[in-house]
Parts: sequence; C-alpha cells; structure tokens
Amino acid sequence: MITLAALLLLTLTVHAQMADSIKVQFVRDWQRAKAYTKEYLDAMPKDKYNYRAHDSIRTFGQQMLHLAQANAGLVANGTAANRIWMGKNLEQIPSIQSADSVAHYVLTSYDYAITSISNMNPAILNERVKRGPFDISRYAWILKAFEHQTHHRGQTTIYIRLLGIKPPNEKLF
Repeated sequence: MITLAALLLLTLTVHAQMADSIKVQFVRDWQRAKAYTKEYLDAMPKDKYNYRAHDSIRTFGQQMLHLAQANAGLVANGTAANRIWMGKNLEQIPSIQSADSVAHYVLTSYDYAITSISNMNPAILNERVKRGPFDISRYAWILKAFEHQTHHRGQTTIYIRLLGIKPPNEKLF
C-alpha cells in the first residue's frame, strides 16, 4: 500500500512539473513572438500601414489589429483570464489605424497573452471550453492562439516584400 501511495504521489508530482514546464515554454514562445512581431511592425514604414497587397484583403494595419484581437480572445479562452476589448472589432475602428496605435494594440495583446499565461494555474489546461462550434481544451486554445498570430504575421510578409523591403529573418528559437 505504501508503494502504491508513493507511486501515486510521484505521478502527481511529475504531472504538476510537466504542466509548469509547458506554461514556462508557452511564456517563452509568446515573448519570442512579441519580439518578432515588433520587428515586422518596425519594418513597415509608418506611412504604409494602410497598404493593401490586394484590393480584396486587409491593410497591413488591419492584419495586425486582427492578430491583436485574436491574441486576446483566444488566449482568454485558454487561460480563463478576464477579456479585453470585448465588443470591439479593432480592425474596423478608423481612429486606431495609425502605425503608433496599431503597434500599441499589437504589443498590448502580446503583453496580455504573456501575463495571462504567466498567471494561469496550469491545472486548468485540460479543461474544455466551448466557443461557437469549437469545444477544445484550454491547452488547445493557447496553441490555436499561437498558430493564428503566426499565420497573420506571416501573411504580412508579402506586404513588406511588395514595398521592396526585406522582411525580418525568422526567429524559430
């Protein structure tokens, strides 16, 4: 019986340490993503934030504001943190389309993600959260948030290239 209790305690300890290490890695990845995205914001000339690579798609600034809004919403689903920017569609607000405003919202969204993940109890990562048709774990919501920001930052590469500017080098590590 003592052996079984010791094994159970060891299993619980390993599980808790693994959850903590996942949380630490999430924070590192979001810090890296923030620095990388800031390089994209800085690479785009301030007077080109309203540039569209094609008439049917978002401007550079709108892409970045979309990224910011999704960072906040998806990370909130994953961490159970209080939501920011509820009821607003950032990319459609004319008064925040300038380079400085876009950068503010984008960097704030990364700070929100980093703080929310840092403050999260990793024991909740397996909880399921339903939003619309999606019913996935909190862990999966955080992964989706990271994938989404990566996708939209990557989309802005073409905007930068079409203006004859070399985009920032990748930052995988």
